[in-house]
Amino acid sequence: MIEPGKLYAFIGTWSPRWPKPLYPSSSGMSYSPLLAAVDQYDMSSRSSEDSPTLALDYIDRSTVEKRLLRKLDLRVAFLVLVYIINYMDRTNAAAARLRSYEEDLGMVGNQFNTLTSILYVGYLLTQAPSNMILHHMKKPSLYLSSCMAIWGVLTVFMGAVQTYHAALILRFFIGFVEAAFFPGAVFLLSRWYKQNELGLRTALLACGASISNAFGALFASGILGSLDGTLGFSGWRWLFFVEGALTIVVAVSAGYILPDFPSTPSVWLLPDEQILAKQRMEEEVVLKNQHKIKPGQDYSGLVEALTDWRIWWVGVALSLMVSSMSFGIFFPTLSATMGYNATTSLLLCAPPWILGTATSFVVARHSDVTGDRFWHVVGPQLIGITGFSLAICTMNTTLRYISLFLMTQSPVAYVVSLTWVMNTFSQSQSKRAAAIALINSMASSGVIVSSYFWPSSWGPSYVNSYMICILTSILSMTMLWVFRGHLSRCNEAAEAEEQSLGLPKGLRYLL
Repeated sequence: MIEPGKLYAFIGTWSPRWPKPLYPSSSGMSYSPLLAAVDQYDMSSRSSEDSPTLALDYIDRSTVEKRLLRKLDLRVAFLVLVYIINYMDRTNAAAARLRSYEEDLGMVGNQFNTLTSILYVGYLLTQAPSNMILHHMKKPSLYLSSCMAIWGVLTVFMGAVQTYHAALILRFFIGFVEAAFFPGAVFLLSRWYKQNELGLRTALLACGASISNAFGALFASGILGSLDGTLGFSGWRWLFFVEGALTIVVAVSAGYILPDFPSTPSVWLLPDEQILAKQRMEEEVVLKNQHKIKPGQDYSGLVEALTDWRIWWVGVALSLMVSSMSFGIFFPTLSATMGYNATTSLLLCAPPWILGTATSFVVARHSDVTGDRFWHVVGPQLIGITGFSLAICTMNTTLRYISLFLMTQSPVAYVVSLTWVMNTFSQSQSKRAAAIALINSMASSGVIVSSYFWPSSWGPSYVNSYMICILTSILSMTMLWVFRGHLSRCNEAAEAEEQSLGLPKGLRYLL
């Protein structure tokens, strides 16, 4: 008698009389030969000397799964460190602005806003093709770490620029290379974690942005305050030098620590863990519409994504959402409107983002447990709107600082939205990779536009800026409400079809 929840495996000579493993599916318990999940081990091409027969007669699946997740989570923690560095390199110009960055490079008018937005033009161009390349790579760890090392070198060069136009060109190429990381990291998570595990891990990754906003400001204040004038360089130049060098050091480590795909043999996984890692992902495939990649159709997922109207709809919704969160790019500037000096303003940036990071985990975990996505997107956005409204109504220092705490609750909405995207567009790995990259690219376009929401002439109250953020939040929530309604109707149609044909209950879209 084979018990559910147990993993049966036999690596070596396959015998027809060996019991087939059971694993849970949407319609109950299904049979699937375990060795079919281990195509990375080509037994026929290896000799008996280097391929010893291992009998894993009876493995408690839950024990192996806990070990696997523990190892994975440790490596995802390093992925968070990489994202913290990534976000620090994106936003260091905002901190440098408080220490004569604009004056030294002769910026006038909206040139600083252009310098901010040009980074995301590179994102827009690169993210989709980068994820399609990543999908076909065996060693994503080397690809992502190489991109990181390149943007680290370019960041160091940013500290040596003498003109605005040189800085503009470098910022474009930094964005061009950086674009590979975040959608690539999200896709990498989706290749290891199950649907009900993704929300928390995506939140863990995305909290790197909040941690960067909090402690990146503290880090920047230390460099700007202590190294200003050292060796004849301004503090903002040292900021780019130090952060670029730190990026290169972390990139070298990332090549050895970041995980590859489950189908790539890993020295940090035991054989039973490697088998289970791949089988878990096979269990997550939507069986009803399973896609088999055929020769010459490697990029079919990209075509499917480009022709799926829902991806464009969600992409526009997330672009509006990201536009409403553009306050994060100018957070040091908003903190400075309270009247404190540059160092104090940077220090005051930390507490709101620390609270935002903590609540991100709670919201993302609750979304996973309840299986709800939409209301866990809308809730944080409504809190953010409350913060914008409070900032509009007063210039009181205490109340404006409280408004910053409310605003930093809204970014978790984007985290839950990305998880919702991975849950919805999971028919094939290639389509999922394309969907993540396309939607993230469209979301990045929101940053390009919203960089001009915060001109200096609208300060220090920035009433117009906050009103635009409220409008874009409302439009985003409205579009996601329509998307939720569409998915709900799809679930109802699937249920009606199953009842009329007497089919077992299949998979459902999360709402």
